[in-house]
Amino acid sequence: MVRILLADDHDVVRRGLRVLLQEHAGWEICGEAMTGREAVDLAREMQPDVAIIDLMMPDLNGLGVTSQIRKASERTQVLIFTMHHNETLIHGVLEAGARGYLLKTDAEQHVVTAVETLLRGQPYFSAQVSETVLEGFLRSGRHATADSVVVPRLTPREREIIQLLAEGHRNKKIAQMLGISIKTVETHRTALMRKIGVKSIVELVRYAVRNNLTEP
Repeated sequence: MVRILLADDHDVVRRGLRVLLQEHAGWEICGEAMTGREAVDLAREMQPDVAIIDLMMPDLNGLGVTSQIRKASERTQVLIFTMHHNETLIHGVLEAGARGYLLKTDAEQHVVTAVETLLRGQPYFSAQVSETVLEGFLRSGRHATADSVVVPRLTPREREIIQLLAEGHRNKKIAQMLGISIKTVETHRTALMRKIGVKSIVELVRYAVRNNLTEP
């Protein structure tokens, strides 16, 4: 029996996926999560064969979820499920350990194929995602210009904190959620704002939304 974990904060999306996947003989949905942290906890407990993870979820987005699931359950293949497919996101997801990237617009036709591909130990990308990856590869062969914008690389912890701040959580709440001290949160927050070049929470929220770290 193939065990599949679904993680998406929209009930209708999870129901649709469940219907499509349970039609396949020998597959079962072993768990469903509405937040990123719940997805990690379920993956640790259930050890699913495949985890289908929405990129934009409350508390912990798909990049953080992927990274933590890969540590909690090495056997689990992660399929990112999203509407977004820019080059930076794809690179971040692959770096976090995902093996598949499926656009929500392709789900009805391709989600079963995507899961089958991952179960064979092969990567899976939607056609549009493959095009984005190819364009990025070709572009990387060109020399950067003096006007190129360098996007700061955020650590997994920094991505967690910027998402929680952008979602409106206060330092005390973030400290409780992450199991760290308030002073540590404040230190991360100060360093993070300096790193991305913002001076207010409003600017930080705009940065998080612009870079698909959280939903508007």
